[in-house]
Amino acid sequence: MNDFSVGMALFDYLPVIFFGIGGVILLRDLYNKMSKGAFALFAAGVIDVFMAGFLKATWKLLYAGANIDISALNAMFFPVQSIGFLLAGIGIIAMLCHNQKERGVKNCAVVPVVSITFPCLVLVMVAGLGCLDAGLCILAKKLKKPGVIAIFVISFVCCLGMGYLSTKDFEEAAMNWIAEGVNFCGQGLFLLGTWMLHKAGLAELELEK
Repeated sequence: MNDFSVGMALFDYLPVIFFGIGGVILLRDLYNKMSKGAFALFAAGVIDVFMAGFLKATWKLLYAGANIDISALNAMFFPVQSIGFLLAGIGIIAMLCHNQKERGVKNCAVVPVVSITFPCLVLVMVAGLGCLDAGLCILAKKLKKPGVIAIFVISFVCCLGMGYLSTKDFEEAAMNWIAEGVNFCGQGLFLLGTWMLHKAGLAELELEK
């Protein structure tokens, strides 16, 4: 039996909101720098990650508040989040590595559909998140904001910590609070970093290939 409280479930929405706001900031600031293909991948990835977190928080709230266990909302979290990070990472790396002047579908990457096991999902999430944060660090360097690089590095480490904690027993309330605290810090730093990039002029930055 999972030891969730309504307060814990509501707190779990905060990191989701942080990521959602940070994602919207990036979508607005990077729109004019991406081809349609790269932007579609990045947007799909951001939406996937947001919805995965939102639906899991909703599962916790329903479980704690009404004793309703829609287990699919929990089971889908890790696969959807992992694929989301991969798509977002591919989108931002494509923006940085390929000519994006032609905003057409010909630049769209093809992502193969395969049967993915849990270890593969872990690798997919780490690779996608690593590409996403690395791309944001490159943008921070171009904007001459070294402090923002440190913020994204710490955010990445927090997300890796969440991956480690996901292997632990989450039936205890203490473990859930620890995981939520780490996630809160990681996504809060992600939001802070994206906001600082925005204030530094990310929307006006011209990328040189």
